[in-house]
Amino acid sequence: MSATKGYAAHNATDNLAPFDFNRREVGPHDVQFEILYCGVCHSDLHQVHNEWGATVYPIVPGHEIVGRVTAVGTHVKKFAAGDLAGVGCLVDSCQECDNCEKGLEQFCRNGFTGTYNGKDKISGGVTYGGYSNQIVVDEKFVLKVSDKLPLANVAPLLCAGITTYSPLRHWKVGKGHKVAVVGLGGLGHMAVKLAASFGAEVTMLSTSPGKEHDARHLGAHHFALTSDEQQLKGLTAKFDFIIDTVSAEHNYNLYLGMLNTDGVMICVGAPPTPSLISAFSLIGGRKSLAGSLIGGIAETQEMLDYCAEHNITSDVEVIDMAYIDEAYKRMLKGDVKYRFVIDMATL
Repeated sequence: MSATKGYAAHNATDNLAPFDFNRREVGPHDVQFEILYCGVCHSDLHQVHNEWGATVYPIVPGHEIVGRVTAVGTHVKKFAAGDLAGVGCLVDSCQECDNCEKGLEQFCRNGFTGTYNGKDKISGGVTYGGYSNQIVVDEKFVLKVSDKLPLANVAPLLCAGITTYSPLRHWKVGKGHKVAVVGLGGLGHMAVKLAASFGAEVTMLSTSPGKEHDARHLGAHHFALTSDEQQLKGLTAKFDFIIDTVSAEHNYNLYLGMLNTDGVMICVGAPPTPSLISAFSLIGGRKSLAGSLIGGIAETQEMLDYCAEHNITSDVEVIDMAYIDEAYKRMLKGDVKYRFVIDMATL
């Protein structure tokens, strides 16, 4: 076993605190790396507070992980000590079902293993995530990270990046398409950057007029204030695609009315309560309401390579590990531009 230092929540209400635990020894197919930076995802907050009802305590969050390889197993071929590496939202899957064979490990028929709060098939325990100083993961689920980009800004690509990249690629969004992004947070700012990079005409939809400057700076061509009735009238049947990144309760029907004929609204945010959808919001224009969940390993590597080639990273605020509870409070207020990233040297 390998002694590891981390930060954990021991229940749904107390602050996170230092937590010592053991990682498994490096097996023949494993990659071990020192964690240098770990992004802070909104799902970390959901799970720490058991808002999805499935948290196993103690929980060590973190699934936007980048670092430098310290050891590899005897059968590892793609990595060597000293390489930069990353781990995203999953660290294992059955690797045998039809979805896994198609590179869709995130839709594994037998359930993928989450980077944290997942069932570790090797130890039989629970997986611990990136709020820690090191990690050991099967080579198949470790990603190559370019040295062309600032490492702290790359970390959120492992979740926020792939979560928005995957649906844009799946629906072949690009030049000639009109795309709206709902919500300018960790996911939303990446959706704007990527959709614009793919050649789409991008509109930011927001309830906050103060976000217009940032939206345009990130690459949005237009900005619309959805709290303004006059502006709303001009948005009817305007968009081919809407990327909805909002994780709070909101009115889906409002945005479905903005889709053109055969338009698609893609949900990547996860509100905690069910939403009412009127059939008339869909049938009037043969519209679709869809969802998307991260991406498979090959597609995540494709995304990282694309971002390295096109100089795309997340906008981040680097924090000390001890600041995490204050960061969670600020996340709840929307007070972050646009992703907190923990400098693990401060652990």
